[in-house]
Amino acid sequence: MVDLRQQYAKIKNEVDTAIQKVLDSAAFIGGKAVDDLAKGLSRYTGSRHVIPCANGTDALQIAMMALDLQPGDEVITPSFTFIATTEAVALLKLTPVFADVDPKTFCLDPVSVERAITPRTRAIVPVHLYGQAAPMREIMDIAARHDLKVIEDNAQAIGSSYTDPDGSTRRTGTIGAIGTTSFFPSKNLGCYGDGGAIFTDDDTLATRLKMIANHGQSRRYYHDLVGCNSRMDGLQAAVLNVKLKRLEEYIAARRQVADHYDQAFANHPKITTPFRAPYSHHVFHQYTIVLEGVDRNGLNEYLAAKQIPSMIYYPVPSHKQKMFAALGGADYSLPVTDWLAERVISLPMHTEMDETQLETITGAVLEFVK
Repeated sequence: MVDLRQQYAKIKNEVDTAIQKVLDSAAFIGGKAVDDLAKGLSRYTGSRHVIPCANGTDALQIAMMALDLQPGDEVITPSFTFIATTEAVALLKLTPVFADVDPKTFCLDPVSVERAITPRTRAIVPVHLYGQAAPMREIMDIAARHDLKVIEDNAQAIGSSYTDPDGSTRRTGTIGAIGTTSFFPSKNLGCYGDGGAIFTDDDTLATRLKMIANHGQSRRYYHDLVGCNSRMDGLQAAVLNVKLKRLEEYIAARRQVADHYDQAFANHPKITTPFRAPYSHHVFHQYTIVLEGVDRNGLNEYLAAKQIPSMIYYPVPSHKQKMFAALGGADYSLPVTDWLAERVISLPMHTEMDETQLETITGAVLEFVK
């Protein structure tokens, strides 16, 4: 699905040099490379404060801890998302409340969010899924009306942006009270291990986030808050500093791949290509099609037999996972989520794809989907 070997080969000298500097300095946790990454991400996103951490799941958990959410508080999330979004809610003994998504964008449906609000609701976690921005103006308006906090899960959409109806544009992950992201290797901006980051413009929240990510310390061995151990290591930051300079180039390459797929599948009655919302700059972490009247699992197996990877993100939505059975997942009515879970399939999407690979992939899909 992602060719990290070829990508590394093109930046090998820079990456190796950056890693060697960390080894020479022995700054393995934190240090200059991590500080440089925080500054670079701040410049790139426009966020006043960036707190690197160990991974994207930790970033979500730390964000909720910083907002002082309490056990039993309800947090509205999409069910159609990677499990980390909802898992982080449950880890803190909060109650995930699942909302439906839009059938075109796959992101939170504001109408479903509004219906899910109860007196116990404290926060909303929109997910910028597959690289597309969620409808943030509507979500922020709902949050303002009900005095709720918004935590953006931007793990799949770093580099994306949202254009407000007034014409202003902001990077995803910088619109809500707190934004979070992941640097898992397959992400558009990925490291060579694991990593994450948290974004906020709020000075007070930034202080709390930094403390919580580092054992709740205000200074060494003085622990003012209950925190966790979620610090980024210097080696991962060194890799990310090299790749951050190329993120726009990587996004352009992904969008070019998406254009090729779009053209190949254009007007096919059984294939719906990804919708590009006019308010969103889609960065295509995944290229996900919706099939109608097609054996989706059969296509997955057919491509595998031809040594073409494909993935189903996500075959079982969160509300139907066993881990949330006690929440009465079977009672939820999320028709769009259930419909998508039966029909979506993602095709290879990365920065190193060439014309021959793309023609092989699209040709195989069209052979099966007749």
